[in-house]
Amino acid sequence: MFTVRIQAQDFDAATEASALARGRTDIGALVTFAGLCRAQDAPGGAPLIALTLEHYPGMAEEEIGRLVEQARARWPLVGATVIHRYGRMVPGDNIVLVVTASAHRTAAFEAAEFLMDWLKTSAPFWKMEERDDGNGWVAAKDDDDAAAERWN
Repeated sequence: MFTVRIQAQDFDAATEASALARGRTDIGALVTFAGLCRAQDAPGGAPLIALTLEHYPGMAEEEIGRLVEQARARWPLVGATVIHRYGRMVPGDNIVLVVTASAHRTAAFEAAEFLMDWLKTSAPFWKMEERDDGNGWVAAKDDDDAAAERWN
């Protein structure tokens, strides 16, 4: 089972992982990564009040689906779930979930890392930070680009 969902509502990582593995005997490894909204990026900066994510419906699902297909081509995955939220979130809220399933752990770990690296750089989402000292769009980070490029 391979699932991609873009949604405003929260998700439960354990429930999603259980749903992917339920009744399966071909899964030997299940890797779950949940990305959360954090209050502060750098020491000394103004704390984050909220993060608003915007996306292009249809385009986001298509791009993430393409990334899942690339992961399937590279590793022997038997399942994956990718959920990305949009809308306004506050520190501590879930933003993204990647669950990968394979017969062996190496494939599940590497595929999950691959998906997250590329989600950070190529999924069509835009982030607006709300802080006490003002609001602003989040710029792309060189570190994220470098992490994704290592897979080329």
